[in-house]
Amino acid sequence: MIRGHQRRDIFRDEIDRRRFLATLGEACAKTGWQVHAYGLMRNHFHWVRETPSANLVAGMKWLLGVYTQRFHIRHQTCGHLFAGRYQALVVDGSGNGYLRTVCDYVHLNPVRARRLRRDAPLTAFVWSRYADYLRPPAQRPGWLRTDRLLGETGRSPGQPRRSAGVGAAVGGTPPAGNRSGRRATAPRRVSGG
Repeated sequence: MIRGHQRRDIFRDEIDRRRFLATLGEACAKTGWQVHAYGLMRNHFHWVRETPSANLVAGMKWLLGVYTQRFHIRHQTCGHLFAGRYQALVVDGSGNGYLRTVCDYVHLNPVRARRLRRDAPLTAFVWSRYADYLRPPAQRPGWLRTDRLLGETGRSPGQPRRSAGVGAAVGGTPPAGNRSGRRATAPRRVSGG
């Protein structure tokens, strides 16, 4: 997770959000990152990504730097866009359900932030990856990884979820660290923030 400097907007409109997603796609192509979930809010974003290579710091530097340059050119501004360093947590990918909990938190963030009515389906918030989980695999971005999360919930990668929610309590608190108390032992790390 990362916020705008002094909690200012990092996405002023739909064009900014589309540019960020294009930049994210470029970053994933450069780094091999795989995204499990994301949610773009007005002044911050959350996402859960897997970094098969040890390139999180270099990739984040590129992503945030390039998006900042593009934002400043478009809006004719300068200075800091983001507030300090991003926050990242290691998510144990052992299949104990924590990946689902973190993705639920990200997908439900628009409801908690009152960007979406509580009775509206999560698919109504177009700036998250939740709706892509419901699409056939051929219609999903190449950098979106669904098999780990859908596998944890007992569904095959091509089978959509039926519920409007994704399992976490609306209004819950953000996940704090790795609940299992263990760090991932495999070379691949999933991180969320």
